[in-house]
Amino acid sequence: MRITNPLVLIFAIALAACGSEEQPPASQTASAERPNGSSGKQRGADAAQEMTAEQVAKEARGKVKCPAKVASPKPKINAAVDVAGVWPGMTYDEAANVVLCTHELLVVGPTGRTFEIQTYGQTVRHGFAAGFAKPKENKQLTARDYRRRWQDSSIAAGTNRRAQGLEPGTASWYVGTMGLPGEERVLNVARQERFEEGRQPTMESVRASLVKKYGEPTESGRDANGHMYFYWSYDLQGRLITETSPLFHQCFAPTSLNGVFKFSPDCGFAVAASLNAVQTNHDVVDELIVTSQDQAGGYEALMRTEQGLAQLDAQRRAKETKAASRNAAAPTL
Repeated sequence: MRITNPLVLIFAIALAACGSEEQPPASQTASAERPNGSSGKQRGADAAQEMTAEQVAKEARGKVKCPAKVASPKPKINAAVDVAGVWPGMTYDEAANVVLCTHELLVVGPTGRTFEIQTYGQTVRHGFAAGFAKPKENKQLTARDYRRRWQDSSIAAGTNRRAQGLEPGTASWYVGTMGLPGEERVLNVARQERFEEGRQPTMESVRASLVKKYGEPTESGRDANGHMYFYWSYDLQGRLITETSPLFHQCFAPTSLNGVFKFSPDCGFAVAASLNAVQTNHDVVDELIVTSQDQAGGYEALMRTEQGLAQLDAQRRAKETKAASRNAAAPTL
């Protein structure tokens, strides 16, 4: 396990292609385009496979029971550390169910992020990503279609609309988990929501909502682009870390869905929020990002998982060695 500091275990982010750590399930992706020589029968079959976002979500989600049932106890801290009902310590399946129950168009898929631990060939679920389902199309794109997409992207880059990222009125999740195979639990959670155009809330109203749920922040600030940032950091006893504490600049969660989550045995829970402003009006929120993590608990889980996997691998090798000593053929010398 790579540890850049004896006391801090850093979560390594392995971003997937196209600069995003979230890859949609196969059911979300558009089918491969057919060559122009395809038969009319094949084109008809392809057309029948076209699906709306609602149909894609229904197929990908399976039988989701809402409201989600959670048996895992809440963290022992007198402060809110969940993000829309998902908190560190939940099982993988509990967290996925809660996420799916937040919106009928959300689908869950594997994340491209991994923790830097030795898995000894075992398959460990490092977490999941979730996003809104997209329609499945089988349209053969023409040169005009590509030009139109490029023009739309260029226009979006010059306005408050974004060429890449979340569409207005949608949300995206990243949940990190770790544990022995089948026993993975949540270490960190991040949710990003982009508000519908014309329905964006004010900075002050969102700030008030955050304070109502999480309390007064440990630290807050605002940058030149009008974005606001809030941090709630706790020590191992669940006490809010103040500026006089030596942990003040060490224990915090990232304010981005793509941020680096650090785990330390010296820090407790950490929550962070980012309010990204509308470019033309810094008093209005375009996107809200909230993250949460159990720093000491995550550190322990990563160390314990790697040690457990090492023991399983040692048992496997010992078993194979014993079998070889009984069944091996004598060498020809």
